Amino acid sequence: MKKITESRNPLSDNLDIQSISDILSIINSEDQVIPKIIADYLCQIEIIIEHVINSFNNKGRLYYVGCGTSGRLGVLDASECPPTFKVDKTLVQGIIAGGDIALRESVENAEDSYEDGYNVIKSYKITNNDTVIGISASGTAKFVLGSLKSAKERGAYTSLITFNKIPSLDFVDNILSIIIGPEIISGSTRMKAGTATKMILNMISTVSLVKSHKVYKNYMVDLNITNEKLKNRAINIIKDICHTSAEKASIYLHNSDSNVKVAIVMYKLNLSKEKSLLMLEKNKGNLRKIIE
Repeated sequence: MKKITESRNPLSDNLDIQSISDILSIINSEDQVIPKIIADYLCQIEIIIEHVINSFNNKGRLYYVGCGTSGRLGVLDASECPPTFKVDKTLVQGIIAGGDIALRESVENAEDSYEDGYNVIKSYKITNNDTVIGISASGTAKFVLGSLKSAKERGAYTSLITFNKIPSLDFVDNILSIIIGPEIISGSTRMKAGTATKMILNMISTVSLVKSHKVYKNYMVDLNITNEKLKNRAINIIKDICHTSAEKASIYLHNSDSNVKVAIVMYKLNLSKEKSLLMLEKNKGNLRKIIE
């Protein structure tokens, strides 16, 4: 059976002779359909997220494994977690077939090695506390399947994100098969499949870390302050939550060693930095539980 991701899209027939305006309209129209389709799979995505949260609660990790665009998007999502949520860089990790060079250059044959995928998981010392999510638009990338097989043998929870219909696999706990239809350019899964992948990974990492007390209300209270923009954001967060001036917020941020949560607890409860840290540790970082 022909893969959906390799099928021709009738809407883009004769794409090469259409006007720029018409091509843009077709691409935009197809992209608008993606979130509506994903909406039908939210319950299944929720199940994956519950397992990720369980991994985090048990000192486990989340791994994304993919090839080409899928792998790059996994690495991208993982790399955004430390600055956004101030988590250790090992908590969410992206593994791409072909290694780091594949982030910048195409290493197309890297996806064809089941053995490489199987062995790479060994090097990460996956345990039964971890969650491993494979990303393969076709659902058949051997590197990804080898990784999932290896992860399952080590007791990890496994999931596969794909945009094709594929049979069940005994080493994958949850196959998320989302049918978004053929690409505008046949087989170019960096397009619709790539957009859908980015949306799904955003949901998985964001919701998992929100439910791990990395966000208060919708404030990024665990951000890692690495530049002036983020420092100003941190000051504004403290200012808003504590209903104080920017000047006072800046002082508390400084006195907390640039830890937004600590600064807020110091202000709200009139505690020292050390006692605020202990309070946060005792409550597993749950700021709402402490200040409300």
